[in-house]
Amino acid sequence: MSSKKKLVGTTIITAIAASLCCIAPVLALIAGTSVIASTFSWIEPFRPYLITITILLLASAWYPKLKRKKGNIDCECEDGAPTFFHSKKFLLLVTLFAGLMLAFPYYSQIFYPSINNEILAVKESNISKVEFTIKGMTCGGCEAHIESEVYKLNGILEVKATYKKGNTVVKYDNTKVTNKEIEVAIGKTGYKIID
Repeated sequence: MSSKKKLVGTTIITAIAASLCCIAPVLALIAGTSVIASTFSWIEPFRPYLITITILLLASAWYPKLKRKKGNIDCECEDGAPTFFHSKKFLLLVTLFAGLMLAFPYYSQIFYPSINNEILAVKESNISKVEFTIKGMTCGGCEAHIESEVYKLNGILEVKATYKKGNTVVKYDNTKVTNKEIEVAIGKTGYKIID
């Protein structure tokens, strides 16, 4: 395997790894297995390093392509024309893919269904509010995953998960759903409720 192929392969792997903690919940949603969602949340602290490595790898791949050639420099290819996998077009595609993967946490919530809650009327005395401290949320996709799962319960009025605060606040009709049922719904996502 040539060093160029290794460089491109490593770039793709580090770009995906940098956002794997946010990609996993979306893949879990698509696969219908919410439990694996938080499996890769341990990668999140390494995200800045993986982003830096990805950028450095891309820079080292682009440098020879953009460097001006002086005089007669021997070409690695026999007939003078680079293959597609050695071309600037392929490197551009790899760069765009890496950029999409690195930015994934900022747009991952678009993959979750929009919530359309129809609650006609609830007595004020039946409305309860609970706050859970959640471990493992790292981005807006994590928030959307928890909110999506809790909104599936009957009697939920409002759910707001916040990864920066590490919490989820739920307003609900206590005649239709219990605190325990909400905990179970959050647990289905794979994120842990801290007591």
